[in-house]
This record gives sequence, structure tokens and C-alpha cells, in this order.
Amino acid sequence: MDFGSVFVYKQLLINGLITTLSLSAQAILGGTILGLIVGMLLTTKNKVMRIFLIAYVEVFRGCPLLMQLFMGYFGLSYLGFGISIQAATVGVFTLYGGAYIAEIMRSGIESISRGQWEAAECVGLSRIRTLTDVILPQAFKVSLPPLVGFYLGLIKDTSIASIIGYSELLRESKAIMNITGKPFETYVVVAVIYFMISFPFSKFVSWVERRAAAV
Repeated sequence: MDFGSVFVYKQLLINGLITTLSLSAQAILGGTILGLIVGMLLTTKNKVMRIFLIAYVEVFRGCPLLMQLFMGYFGLSYLGFGISIQAATVGVFTLYGGAYIAEIMRSGIESISRGQWEAAECVGLSRIRTLTDVILPQAFKVSLPPLVGFYLGLIKDTSIASIIGYSELLRESKAIMNITGKPFETYVVVAVIYFMISFPFSKFVSWVERRAAAV
């Protein structure tokens, strides 16, 4: 095995890693904001809004991520909407992440007993104040383990973006493989890099779950 020939092109790996981390950060931030808003709105009594939001959640959770990337980039281009691969990829991952995070947050909110809503109403808090000051802090505590677990999966799922030509870590590794003719060594190096990203997250999830169980 010759790993030296792979590390000759370490700058490509570094560029791919930076792109992967950037995409992951944007998807996590955007998906969390979107998911939090949608998750809260899913608990409202407005039926029309809930139907629309449920349709969004079910579509993005029910369709394969790869298909969403194809539709978001090639599909929009085919329909005449000029869109960069960067915007399409970040947008799809944000919408995809938002759908899953919305369900996580909705479950967290609905796990809080109805009595807490009623108690807050009795002391004169509005529904918005009750949600933000009383319910959400507790819902976050309940939702944190599955939320962090989803973030971990989302980071690994960014590798799928290489299929549409997005220059993340896996895409750059394919370029190295084509240059060096060393597929095994290249993929071993990339696997180690993904492990170094994912392992701290997985340990953090375990720690959060232990803390939650202890409370």
C-alpha cells in the first residue's frame, strides 16, 4: 500500500474537508432555524397552515436526498431557473434538514405536559410567551439527543452531493484516485477523516443521553 502518493495531493483533501464542513455548518444552521419555526407552527390550531407544513415535511422526509439534489440543481436548471451548484446544494440540505428537525422539535414540544400550558395561561402568559419561555427550553432538553444524532448523519450525508459535482471531500478524493490510481488508499484516508469528524459527535450524543437519563 502506498499512502504517500495520496498525501502528495493533501491540499485537495484539505479543500474538500473545508467545503464539507462549510456545507455541514450551513445546512445545520439553516435547517435548525427552519425546523424550529416549522416545528412550532405544527403545534398551532391553524389547519390550513398545518396541512401545508405537514406536506412539506412529508415530501422532504419521504423522498431520497439524492433525488432532491437532482431536482434542486438539474431540475430547476431544466425549468429555466439559473441556480449555482452551491446555492442548490445548500438549499436542498437546508430544506431536507429542516423537515427532519421540525419533526424532532414538534415531538419535543408535544412531549411537554398540557398542564404546563394551562399553568402558564393561568398566570397570564400569552401563547407565544408560554412557548418561548416555558415550553421550548424543556423541549430542547428532550430533543437534544436525537437532534445531535441527526446532525451527525447530516454531516455524513454531505458526501452524496459529490454525485451532482459538488466539490466536497468525497468528490476531491475521486480526483485524487483518478490521478494516483490508488482507490483503496484514497478511500481509507477519506474514511479516517470522516471518522475524525464523526467520532466526537457520537461521543457527545452518548454524553447527552446519559445526562438526560440521569435527570
